[in-house]
Amino acid sequence: MARANTVDVVAHRGVADHAPENTLPAFLRALAVGADAVELDVRLTRDRVPVVYHYYYLDEITTLPGPIYNYTLDQVQAARFLPTGYGTEPASADDWRIPTLTEVLDVIGGKIGLEIEIKGPDPEAPGIVAEVIAKYRPLWDGIEVTSFEPMLLRDIQQRCPGLTTDLLMPQPPDWMRQDVLTYEAIQRGRLAGAQAVHLPATKLSPAVVSAIRSHGFDIHVWDVNDEETLAHMLDLDIRRVCTDNAPQIVNAARRMTSATPSS
Repeated sequence: MARANTVDVVAHRGVADHAPENTLPAFLRALAVGADAVELDVRLTRDRVPVVYHYYYLDEITTLPGPIYNYTLDQVQAARFLPTGYGTEPASADDWRIPTLTEVLDVIGGKIGLEIEIKGPDPEAPGIVAEVIAKYRPLWDGIEVTSFEPMLLRDIQQRCPGLTTDLLMPQPPDWMRQDVLTYEAIQRGRLAGAQAVHLPATKLSPAVVSAIRSHGFDIHVWDVNDEETLAHMLDLDIRRVCTDNAPQIVNAARRMTSATPSS
């Protein structure tokens, strides 16, 4: 297996060292440090607006209690993030707020790649997200939609033919060995009609990578947060990694790939 001589680095929820995750400042920070793409999560508000937020519960990181689906867009955007030592303060209240998917596409679409995860499980989510993404057709080459839910990806494919859709795979349980991990990735990838499967960095091997690729799937890897793991991914010829530590991994990727002879 040839070593990868190039790799795309995806900033997971942006870069949250100076601003909260999944906010416009965090995404702009990812752009500034040289990330190739940002990963972001989409959930629906009570009035069915797609907003960028990871958790079910708003009180995980904001001042509002309870689940996000109980609140309208206006209420969600009035939430304030809990202080967690970012070292800076927002220039305005609007800087640190939960953005809509449309706002994110307007601000960074076309400037950096986007991995848009549909959290689900709302059956209406693909249609609502597709309605937004359809307005940005010229940007589709830099967009992929991901989900852990194969049915949601199938729905997106029908609504947005030609848009890249990738299946997310969870961290495997302790009992799962490489043979079952490979089988699950292939079968769930088929179920989703995915172009790629996104796997955690654990339990990957040349045999796993080769078997999954032999079924026509690319492999992207998440949880690549240190240089040792990145080097292992390059040895496996992985060309796209997602990280919570984009500044370090971007620099390491440049250094490691520039030292790799072209094949």
